[in-house]
Amino acid sequence: MGAIDIDALSREELEELQTKIDVALAALERRRRLDALADLAKRARELGYTLGEVTGVSKSQPRANRYANPANPDEFWCGRGRKPRWFEQAMAAGWAPEELLI
Repeated sequence: MGAIDIDALSREELEELQTKIDVALAALERRRRLDALADLAKRARELGYTLGEVTGVSKSQPRANRYANPANPDEFWCGRGRKPRWFEQAMAAGWAPEELLI
């Protein structure tokens, strides 16, 4: 990635860049959390348990064909009906719908 001359950017361009950075950081954190969860689930399976049995928490929300907010992974959208504001904002920030799939 090339260097960005932030001194040459307008306020609007800086705000857009800041939004993209915030979304990218949130997505990175979400991926790290999901990787950690996958590692824990794998270890639980190696011991003969499910992750839900180990933690006492069951999966209450099916994950197939759902989208998660990159800025707040606790927010979901099933892909039907009106698009939530966070989904529209992510699209405007350059995210592809496939990148938000869980």
